Amino acid sequence: MLDKTYRPADVEAKRYDAWENSGAFAANADSNATPYTIMMPPPNVTGSLHMGHALTFTLQDILVRYHRMRGDDALWQPGTDHAGIATQMVVERQLAAEGKTRHDLGRAAFIDKVWQWKAESGGTITRQLRRLGASPDWERERFTMDQGLSEAVAKVFVTLHKQKLIYRDKRLVNWDPKLHTAISDLEVESREVQGHLWHFKYPLENQPDRFITVATTRPETMLGDTAIAVHPEDERYRDLIGGHAILPLVGRRIVIVGDEYADPETGSGAVKITPAHDFNDFEVGRRHQLEMINVLDRDARIIDDAIIPEAYRGLDRYEARKRIVADMEALGLLERIEPHTHMLPHGDRSGMVIEPWLTDQWYCDAVTLAQPAIKAVEEGRTVFVPKQWENTYFEWMRNIQPWCISRQIWWGHQIPAWYGPDGAVFVEETEDAAKAAAEAHYGAPTDLTRDPDVLDTWFSSALWPFSTLGWPNQTKELERYYPGDVLVTGFDIIFFWVARMMMMGLHFMGDVPFRHVYIHALVRDERGQKMSKSKGNVIDPLNLIDEYGCDALRFTLAAMAAQGRDIKLAVGRVEGNRNFATKLWNAARYCEMNGCVPVPGFDAQAVKLTANRWIAGEVAKTAARTAEAIEAYRFNDAAGALYQFTWNTFCDWYLEFTKPILNGDDEAAKAETRATTAWVLDEILHLLHPFMPFITEELREQLGGGTGTGGTGLIRAAWPVFGPEMEDAAAQAEMDWVVRLISTVRTVRSEMNVPAGAQIPMLLKDAGTETARRLDTHRDLILRMARLSSADTTTEPAPKGAIQAVLDEAAVLLPLAGVIDIDQEKARLRKEIDKLSGEVAKIDQKLNNANFVSRAPEEVIEEQRERRATAEAGRAKLTEALARLASA
Repeated sequence: MLDKTYRPADVEAKRYDAWENSGAFAANADSNATPYTIMMPPPNVTGSLHMGHALTFTLQDILVRYHRMRGDDALWQPGTDHAGIATQMVVERQLAAEGKTRHDLGRAAFIDKVWQWKAESGGTITRQLRRLGASPDWERERFTMDQGLSEAVAKVFVTLHKQKLIYRDKRLVNWDPKLHTAISDLEVESREVQGHLWHFKYPLENQPDRFITVATTRPETMLGDTAIAVHPEDERYRDLIGGHAILPLVGRRIVIVGDEYADPETGSGAVKITPAHDFNDFEVGRRHQLEMINVLDRDARIIDDAIIPEAYRGLDRYEARKRIVADMEALGLLERIEPHTHMLPHGDRSGMVIEPWLTDQWYCDAVTLAQPAIKAVEEGRTVFVPKQWENTYFEWMRNIQPWCISRQIWWGHQIPAWYGPDGAVFVEETEDAAKAAAEAHYGAPTDLTRDPDVLDTWFSSALWPFSTLGWPNQTKELERYYPGDVLVTGFDIIFFWVARMMMMGLHFMGDVPFRHVYIHALVRDERGQKMSKSKGNVIDPLNLIDEYGCDALRFTLAAMAAQGRDIKLAVGRVEGNRNFATKLWNAARYCEMNGCVPVPGFDAQAVKLTANRWIAGEVAKTAARTAEAIEAYRFNDAAGALYQFTWNTFCDWYLEFTKPILNGDDEAAKAETRATTAWVLDEILHLLHPFMPFITEELREQLGGGTGTGGTGLIRAAWPVFGPEMEDAAAQAEMDWVVRLISTVRTVRSEMNVPAGAQIPMLLKDAGTETARRLDTHRDLILRMARLSSADTTTEPAPKGAIQAVLDEAAVLLPLAGVIDIDQEKARLRKEIDKLSGEVAKIDQKLNNANFVSRAPEEVIEEQRERRATAEAGRAKLTEALARLASA
């Protein structure tokens, strides 16, 4: 006998271990089944489960479990990313607690320390994924620094270098002065700051009494100015183009160039150009062949160099700023200072203000690699879902810049490049190959120095869809599971990961890495705000699992995963789906207590009772609807169909419809209904399994459903598929009519505040022959479930005080004059309507206020719109109820 209460904590770990130990998650490369592949976006080895993880891995697990049940050979390839900077920082913090730095250990010992940390603590995220019920093929787990994957990285780097698609160049990068490395755009966080705009006057050459004014937010970079840009069509400055100004404090001549980057409508229309310290200025500098003068060192201090006036050498950038502003003011060259709000880039890990810094780095020719990747999406070989994300992909890919792939840290894939004594570079897959190339070059064995930099983490991640399958070796896994069927990920890494996998997959495999890219939305708090520690609104998925069970969290996330819409997660929603799990458990206990047990060989098509034929058809429709929604990545529709069928159709209607049968004396009817009930419950467990794997597996085993093929239960059971013959149109129409009639009566009772215990009469006016027959057949059921004292047909006019509703050709009449005070009820409804009208008007006043709309956060505006919609819907419902009373 099932326990009275479902306790997730007692079930989840036990069930998960049984699945994993049985090999239920494993793909089979020798299978004849259709392969189905999902590549897990590898979480950082430093990570722990957050709500974004919970969403993406739940959706992936639903897909994989569903396809396993469809008989596909499903490979969900798991693994973790070495997360270069993040992991190095973890270990460096540990060293700092001991009063040491990585330099005290040296590179080799430090790398050993990182591997030691990874072995001890790096599995947190994968342990937590197990708690979420994720079912990847753990035997195939990969790490981006595994030997095989490292060999793939070296192969790709060397190949692209030989193809001249990887090269060295001196360009601007996002430089982190604390971490002393270039970082990617993804690792840069823009923050709004209250700063200043300084307007400086630069004297014109040979015109000591004439100045050109420029405005800057960064006075310290003026030491590296090499030009002033004005718009070519700006009449104020057209005569100055080609001439020179004198850079104050330094005395250097700088050219005045005409460039459309300068906006005549902004500031003075003249812009100082510092190519080595601003990304836009860098491009202007390249267009006009300007000198690029770096004035900062790796610590963001002014360099100690003869090109810099001695007074500023060695100063921190902000100290230099103060001194430069003071000196410009002393010279009379500070025109004015304005308050200025602007966005400033910060390193997301160090918190430091990022410097655009001119350095020698390794670059990948992303422009060339992007072209086939653009074409593949244009031709539909890879499809984005929702489709509008293709526009985001195209926008970035068509404006892509060279990709800086080198990082100045120690943890990561060290660049396979070695330098000779004269600086000649030898790029090879191994040191031995580099030495052989150097010997051929120099004519004798030569000592080489390896490039100390490592590759951007995204470089190795870009190879994930094929490196994990054994490439560059031609393995059977590579042949079978590439390309994958779908990538499930968030929109924030379309640029950084999705696009790069597309580029590398097409270049090295000749095909796209996945057929679909499903982009899920953000999980926000219940008010629509992005979760952040600073706001204190972060919801920990592990806490929710502890409190409500894993199935409740998974089902909530799936039910809210509507395409193109962010998830506003309220804990109450998870609690509600815990109640759904409880409802399912209680329904199973009811079935068990009433002898509804699985019957071997049961044929649902052979049942005779109308209610049983109806529910069998509903099962078939729900199975088809759910499958269609899952395959279209409409997870919310799939979850909605399952919830509606389980809670409403099965529990609230069918089980109530069949109670008289189970309590009656017709043994044949009882036997058929018990078998049908057990069969329906078993089908529900099958259909819910991808969404709620733990409770469904537990119930099926306890109810005698068996452990399925290979002892792995529902995870390997067949997905329910039915033909059209399962649906009985007549039974469906009849029972749907009963449901609609009872629902109509219940709605009117609720709207009119009819006491719950009151038994009221009902008349069906002008009912047709079939309607009258249905009423006679199901009268006892209708009386009980609608709480009626009588239910008859009539052709007489409606009695005074009767509330009317329409049901097909008949009018439903409910004489309530003696049950409720009609006039009092009208007054109550009018008062409620007026209250809601006032609320709608109040919200409209806010939303029509341009000042409010422009200043209020988007989530606040959205909340107001939702409140208005709720109030409007309530008002419409009450207005309809009042109209019913008006006819009474």
